[in-house]
Amino acid sequence: MDFSDKNLLIIYLSAFLLLLGVAAFFILKQIIKTQKIENALKKLEKKLKNERGTIPEYYELGSIYLEKKMFAQAIVMLKKAIKEDGQKPEMSPVYNALGYAYFGQEQYDMAIRQYKEAIKLEPEYVMAMNNLGHAYEQKKLTSQALEIYEQALALEPKNETAQRRSESLRRRLVVSSK
Repeated sequence: MDFSDKNLLIIYLSAFLLLLGVAAFFILKQIIKTQKIENALKKLEKKLKNERGTIPEYYELGSIYLEKKMFAQAIVMLKKAIKEDGQKPEMSPVYNALGYAYFGQEQYDMAIRQYKEAIKLEPEYVMAMNNLGHAYEQKKLTSQALEIYEQALALEPKNETAQRRSESLRRRLVVSSK
């Protein structure tokens, strides 16, 4: 093995070790995140099993269930949060999350109802508008979806989701009208 071969080997080994280090970092980061979520889940489940919770606790547990794609459990927790005090503007994220849970179960009519409630409580809630548009798309209600995306864009012109989806829907409407 000559000098240039050894240098090349050292470069390859260094690059390989660097790649392994980066991969290990991201894996470790994901493990820590998952552990935090699992600890919060256990703590909240235990607490709420034994006593009445607060709106933020029900919402947090519902959000954890959503992240884990446990939609039925999320619906139960989010409904409990709404039952506590469902008509204040700060409850709009709870309704949005409940809509997301119904959407995850392909219950689009229920999702639409929840997204509309979130928007009613907070009329400039762009994320709920994007979600409502998506639910309308799933129901093949193209013109309603386009209308809600355009409302979102009026409030937030750089909203990438609404831009992308509204352009796609406009193209679809042009093609279907020919």
